[in-house]
Amino acid sequence: MAVAVGGGTRTHDRPASPGMAAVLGVLEALDRLGPSGLAELSAATGLPKTTLHRACAAMEERGFVERAGDAGYALASRAVELGTRSSCSALVSAFEAEAERLLARHDETTCLVVLDDRDALFIAKAETSQAVRLVTRVGSRLPAFAAASGRVLLAALEPVAVDRLLAGVDLVTPVGRRMRLGELHAILERARADGYAENVNETSLGLECMAVPIQGAGGATVAAMTLCVPSGRTDRARRRRMLADLRSAGLRASATLRAIHQPPGTG
Repeated sequence: MAVAVGGGTRTHDRPASPGMAAVLGVLEALDRLGPSGLAELSAATGLPKTTLHRACAAMEERGFVERAGDAGYALASRAVELGTRSSCSALVSAFEAEAERLLARHDETTCLVVLDDRDALFIAKAETSQAVRLVTRVGSRLPAFAAASGRVLLAALEPVAVDRLLAGVDLVTPVGRRMRLGELHAILERARADGYAENVNETSLGLECMAVPIQGAGGATVAAMTLCVPSGRTDRARRRRMLADLRSAGLRASATLRAIHQPPGTG
């Protein structure tokens, strides 16, 4: 740790705590490598597996990592949420204000999603109070081409960029429906024209989702806001009301985000 002393900087010679080094090493390695076992973490951090096992056990207890089956450990929702709030706090704040309104009006789960490579990554959510609900968590992912939120985010890209991103990808939705790239491009073109995207029974049977963009400086799409509703609670009239409110929420969140990032004296 560096400490300023009399206009200079002095570095303590005391080594970092082994426990702290293990915790930080695990977080950095899982962020970089994805789900990893103790052997992989040991190779990445240079720390003994026994030390890493103790660190992972403590972090799992506190919700920072979780078991990922045979793969070992993965970052859990608390780690993802803390990272999100530090790097994207303005975006999350803009989302939360609008999600609260949507919950009050419709009481359906609302999520904030960003594009991470080929995935739609859930970085914040507001949960419905109803017993039948979407089961997801902050930090979870879906294939962007299949999710309503992912389609909004892909629609912000040029078609040629979508082709590059999805080159070699087998376009099979989580429920097993196979798509052709031409079909996806038609869906994205419609999303560009309509200003929203939706899916029904494509990421989970019995689930309907609709999503709108959140735009930052210069009109660039930085995230998507999505409503996820069990099919049994929707009909044409309710769907129309929810979509209208969701679109208004997206516009307000975009305006809030732009205002936060607007340079002083330019308003």
